[in-house]
Amino acid sequence: MYLKQYYLGCLAHASYLIADEQTKTAAVVDPQRDIEQYLQDAKAGGYNIRYVFLTHFHADFLAGHIELRNQAGAQICMGRRAQAEFEHTALSDGDVIEFGDVRIRTLETPGHTPEGISLLVFDRSSSETAPHAVLTGDTLFIGDVGRPDLLASIGVTAEELAAMLYESVGRLRQLPDSTLVYPAHGAGSLCGKSLSKETVSTIGEQKKSNYALQPMSFEQFRELVTSEQPEAPGYFVYDAIRNRQERPDLDRTLKSSLKGLSPEEVLQLQQSGAQILDVRESIDFEGASMKGALNIGLKGKYATWAGSMLSHEAPIVVIGDDNEEEAIMRLGRIGFDNVAGYLQGGMSSLEQHPELLQTISRQTAAALSESRDQQQAPWILDVRSEKEYAIVHLEGSHNIPLTHLRERIAEIPVDRPVVVHCEGGYRSAIAVSLLCQAGRTDISDLVGGIRAWIAMRLPTIPENTQVCGTKICEVAG
Repeated sequence: MYLKQYYLGCLAHASYLIADEQTKTAAVVDPQRDIEQYLQDAKAGGYNIRYVFLTHFHADFLAGHIELRNQAGAQICMGRRAQAEFEHTALSDGDVIEFGDVRIRTLETPGHTPEGISLLVFDRSSSETAPHAVLTGDTLFIGDVGRPDLLASIGVTAEELAAMLYESVGRLRQLPDSTLVYPAHGAGSLCGKSLSKETVSTIGEQKKSNYALQPMSFEQFRELVTSEQPEAPGYFVYDAIRNRQERPDLDRTLKSSLKGLSPEEVLQLQQSGAQILDVRESIDFEGASMKGALNIGLKGKYATWAGSMLSHEAPIVVIGDDNEEEAIMRLGRIGFDNVAGYLQGGMSSLEQHPELLQTISRQTAAALSESRDQQQAPWILDVRSEKEYAIVHLEGSHNIPLTHLRERIAEIPVDRPVVVHCEGGYRSAIAVSLLCQAGRTDISDLVGGIRAWIAMRLPTIPENTQVCGTKICEVAG
């Protein structure tokens, strides 16, 4: 048996290729939408991808089951509770798909979603009875379990899903300790709250270290798995619904989206309601950008913030610096197929159109510190989450999380300069571009965010804070 894990860092997403060397038959589990890597590896190994499994209807990305069906002829397999528009094989608990030395047995593990399944993978050349691995989808993560509170399953409450998850975790706990655990997500995913950076473990290790696998009552379990979950991006429900629908595949979408547009065409689209998405880094965007553009840098949590800030309804035009194809493909990964094209030639094509350009002020921590003593002190906007703000913040700052900035923009004064910050500068760049869209003018972005402020030992609330590696922490004493 051949088993390979593919890990897509920007979505913290793991997918799998399982193949039998005798029959040259293969299956792909929870694929990403751009499937070229699976096709290339199958071709290199001489494998025929006959099956594609979805452990559940994913909410954070569009899966590649339609693409593998269309391009490889793969048979789509899902749990029996999956209500999908496309033709698929419905798998009940204990159902087996076998090819050569590979046996894949279905284990129904609802809880993150009602249709959730895990896949017990047996290498029959080693053992007929002991599973080599379990592919747990979003039911069991390394260090965590899938959250039951997402609105991915319409008509099912978090309470009902938590009860299902409690039973599912109990079933997984009974597997042999040596069974390898391969989940569908790792650290950075919003499908849980404390996922490990590790991408593989064993049942035995998880029984020792995973809080959700410890013996406890259902009431204790429910409280643990539903509390302190991060806010889910708005596109999650959209993708969960799209994953159960018949839809065009990514190749077809990209053919219509990868189209160069002139400045005049972009302006006309913008005037008709199109969203202008600038994917360059913040320093470049704030140095010169098209008026009305939203900055979501490709070198950051692009998928999460694009999914949170963009609409599926209005066309999207991308502005980049020779990275437009990647930006558009990554939008397609999360279900944004409404890209009308990209600005041909990037920002250089706007050199003859100065009336379309804007610059955005950038302010250092030292300059902000000095300006706070002036009569017309700036209004400081912190766009981090409420939880981050509670850990440490600047005295007198105002917290409006970026996900709620559009709806609360009226709270920001128009008669004072406004300085925006987040932790390091990525979210604040999105925020200042959004404020400029809304017609605000006296706006500055704090370079380096609150991390730069703390690094200069400028005062915070609480006072004893410092940058500890990648985190901000309070120092005792």
